[in-house]
Amino acid sequence: MDAVSQLQRQFVEHATSLYREGYLDDQFTQLLKLQDESNPDFVVEVVSLFFEDSEKLLNNLATALQQESIDYKQVDAHVHQFKGSSSSIGAQRVKNVCVVFRNYCDEKNLDGCLVCLEQAKNEYLLVRNKLEALFNLEQQILQAGGSVPMMA
Repeated sequence: MDAVSQLQRQFVEHATSLYREGYLDDQFTQLLKLQDESNPDFVVEVVSLFFEDSEKLLNNLATALQQESIDYKQVDAHVHQFKGSSSSIGAQRVKNVCVVFRNYCDEKNLDGCLVCLEQAKNEYLLVRNKLEALFNLEQQILQAGGSVPMMA
């Protein structure tokens, strides 16, 4: 098997595992369908914006939850924004943590919020690492002169 075929196989296996393990949902597939020759970096650009926004939101959440008097409406607004941006790229496990997080905000449950913040950070870092690995494989395939397999 040549190098390109091997990279393409790794790409498909990695992408498939992201769906199977619940990191990504069909929204990511929809994002992929929007990418074409006229905008070949569309998905990478959208996901990079998600990474930037997520870093800011996680920092804002950590700061908001360290205040002496916690503004749960503000915390909820950050979580709502994080849920929306993770939904828009199909980061399913991040979105699911945000759903639980918002319930704890409604209950003004600090311990629950802090646990969810850690879970959100962990899920975000996992999906970020996995997507970066996927994009890295994509680059290797293109640099080797191959074409990136289409995801179903």
